[in-house]
Amino acid sequence: MAILRFILGDQLSRNIATLRDLDPERDVVLMAEVGSESTVVGFHKQKLAFIYSGMRHFAEDLRREGITVDYVALTEADNTQNLEGELNRALARHNVDGVVVTEPGAWRVKDMMTGWESHLGVPVEVREDDRFICSHARFAAWAEGRQSFRMEYFYREMRRETGLLMENDGPIGGQWNFDAENRQSLPDNYRPPERLRFEPDAITRAVLELVTERYHKNFGDLEPFEWAVTRQGALQALDHFIEHCLPDFGTYQDAMKSGEPFLNHGLISPYLNIGLLDPLEVCRAAERAYLDGQAPLNAAEGFIRQIIGWREYVRGIYWLKMPDYAETNHLKANRDLPWFYWSGKTRMNCLANAIGDTRRHAYAHHIQRLMVTGNFALLAGIEPRQIEAWYLAVYIDAFDWVELPNTHGMVMFADGGLLASKPYAASGAYINRMSDYCSGCVYSPATKDGEKACPITLLYWNFLIENRQKLQGNRRMAMPYRNLDRMNATQRKSIEARASAFLNGLSATEDEPEAPQMRLDV
Repeated sequence: MAILRFILGDQLSRNIATLRDLDPERDVVLMAEVGSESTVVGFHKQKLAFIYSGMRHFAEDLRREGITVDYVALTEADNTQNLEGELNRALARHNVDGVVVTEPGAWRVKDMMTGWESHLGVPVEVREDDRFICSHARFAAWAEGRQSFRMEYFYREMRRETGLLMENDGPIGGQWNFDAENRQSLPDNYRPPERLRFEPDAITRAVLELVTERYHKNFGDLEPFEWAVTRQGALQALDHFIEHCLPDFGTYQDAMKSGEPFLNHGLISPYLNIGLLDPLEVCRAAERAYLDGQAPLNAAEGFIRQIIGWREYVRGIYWLKMPDYAETNHLKANRDLPWFYWSGKTRMNCLANAIGDTRRHAYAHHIQRLMVTGNFALLAGIEPRQIEAWYLAVYIDAFDWVELPNTHGMVMFADGGLLASKPYAASGAYINRMSDYCSGCVYSPATKDGEKACPITLLYWNFLIENRQKLQGNRRMAMPYRNLDRMNATQRKSIEARASAFLNGLSATEDEPEAPQMRLDV
């Protein structure tokens, strides 16, 4: 029996379920660059180049194994520019008995796949993506009967099941989570390690030319393009992280610094999310570094938690709760995304830095995403769909299964607390504590009055006022509301008026106008 095996752009793993029982003598692997998937949102140029180059290199790797690969380039004359169309054309080219594909990373595409068998007239087997540690059934069993989900408890079960950083049925070091040690700001003289950079080869150069021609209007800088696009390169990136970055990763993982977009972060999430790295091999490498004395426990545990904790957790929620999950909007946020998210032109230096880093590299680390761009979107009441589309577009590692729950639940609290126990709302004081952004800003978190008052602090108090009915019962919000209650009615009305004036001055279609005069009497 000959099988057509369809590999999608984020499935560049030799261990993908699609290829598990491949017969090189009879089967054909289909890969297709299709315009419909590259224009879901206006993807960052580097993200498009990363995926297309990764696909082309992976196809070459399979061919070197003697596997027949039918590769459809984006510019091929008869390319239908959609997945089903290219599958249909391939079936006409090859005498096969059926199709095998692994489930995609987007509910939208999986829903599309349900019609392929009837539309194409051949058996289509959609296999579960078992590159993840926690299966759909395993996560559903964990979630059953819970009114709210908490990553910490899920993470402990994943630790037990994988054995990572465990001894005598308990966690190494006597505690599960060392997050309290991982919130240090950078010392003034701290020099982060250099990033490992990858020079584009001929295949990547051809892709860069394609993206320049086809997607020149898309967000972001295309060059310098310095990402790995092969399994070998991804392993080199992992080794570099473990040796040079992991030792300080934990301590400074929440820190931010102007002109230093990477610090000690791994830069390996793109490789994990398209299949060039396996999550368990990444975690085992971090565990080995700790056991060999090359990295402290707080660093290894904090890193492993991001992989087997958050990564697996948000994926479980996505497939358990979609598609209804994406429709929730607990705080009724409905404001349009300000244009400065695309232009990067704003006097708020924290946002200018985070968006500027994103424009240049298709990357920002998790605190820049959660506590700068995300925090502002939450405080400003941006419609969840709009900020979710932005995150999906601009980050090289953003795919629907990971981006949507993180943004919808953790950033925007749109699910009402299913994923996160409280909104991650913060004033300018947090950003000042964890970065040097405020020292280069026209606004000051220490200034309460006038045009130098920090807009983020103003919006923070306004957010608490606007959402009091829905949030004051949350025990983790008790202290912020006690602080709010120390203000008198006049102060609170002033905050609401000033916040309204500031938000009304933002534009969804052009750069931020002159900010209105603000006074924050707190």
